[in-house]
Amino acid sequence: MGGPSNDSADNFKAIIEQEGIHHLLTGEHKVPFSSCEQKTICLLFSANWSRPCNAFIPQLSQAYNALKDTHQELEIIFISFDRDENGFKEHIKSMPWLVVPFDVNLQKKLGNIYKVNQIPSFIQLNIDKSLLAKDPVGLIKDYGPDAFPFTKKRQEELKALDETKRQEGKLEQVFTYGINCKGEKISSSELVGKTIGLYFGAHWCPPCCDFNTQLIEAYNDIVKNKHQEFEVVYISTDRDVKEFELGLTKMPWLAIPFNDRTRQDLCRIYEVKWIPTLIILGPNGKTISTNGRELISLYGAKGYPFTESKIVGLESSLMKEGDKLAREVMDRKHKHVLKRDVAKAYICDYCKKRGSFWAFSCHACGYDLHPTCIEETL
Repeated sequence: MGGPSNDSADNFKAIIEQEGIHHLLTGEHKVPFSSCEQKTICLLFSANWSRPCNAFIPQLSQAYNALKDTHQELEIIFISFDRDENGFKEHIKSMPWLVVPFDVNLQKKLGNIYKVNQIPSFIQLNIDKSLLAKDPVGLIKDYGPDAFPFTKKRQEELKALDETKRQEGKLEQVFTYGINCKGEKISSSELVGKTIGLYFGAHWCPPCCDFNTQLIEAYNDIVKNKHQEFEVVYISTDRDVKEFELGLTKMPWLAIPFNDRTRQDLCRIYEVKWIPTLIILGPNGKTISTNGRELISLYGAKGYPFTESKIVGLESSLMKEGDKLAREVMDRKHKHVLKRDVAKAYICDYCKKRGSFWAFSCHACGYDLHPTCIEETL
């Protein structure tokens, strides 16, 4: 009972000293463990061969450097899970924190003591486990330096702030500005009072490319009809700036800059789990719909401004249109009976254009026609 717990800094120091390690590394220099005293100490378990680790290290480095700049007493100690010393040396090149010298036996021992079952793993010492955030790696990915001191309480505070931003609907709180395809900045304050579509997508994503076509068509129709109070803001999840810029050249709306952390913040605030996603915000900045993709696919510009009352009225009108259509027809271009169907989105097999809501479909072979493309047999 009197000795240090497994999660204390003293215990960690004792373990590595038992293996003959009395100094930590920073670059090519040796640093005594005493340099960590009076600081929040966190252990980082990572490896150069791991994609998730390589993705996380730049995010952690940015948070670490930001916290150092604000004089937060934080120190990170890296324990390698690399298979050889070459991988270890490559991995630590971009690390600004302290490093335990490479030792395969020690990494196994520490992995067992701290119950590391996946990497990257981020473990804070000298604090009761019940007070810690459940997933500190995820917390840092989501909030960067704001995640400090990585506790459950801090996580709850940050989630509450996100909820407030989402509920209050103040655009200036969720992003500062967007850029157009020319790179010109447009302040979020200029969008206040407009209906906004927050479009989460990526150039590499085939479903996004398909949805782009639908959204561009609807956007242009809305703007052309003098509904200038509508704007789309693209939030990219592209892998690099070249993909982002290539996608932006084909878009008539605004985008959050690729290197702006706001992209990640918006994904988190609006709880976006997949792409493409279109979140519709009303003129007051509050969420009208989290399913804008389906609204655009089904109704296009006709659905504007995408409020519940507009969609209810539109569906009522479309149902009346359907009542005027025959239940089934024979078309001279097809050998089977075509039946009237409600179809959320389809491609007409005759004119090859996109259709929605009403279609005449062949239940035998999947042939679809727009109602306007029917040529009935005599």
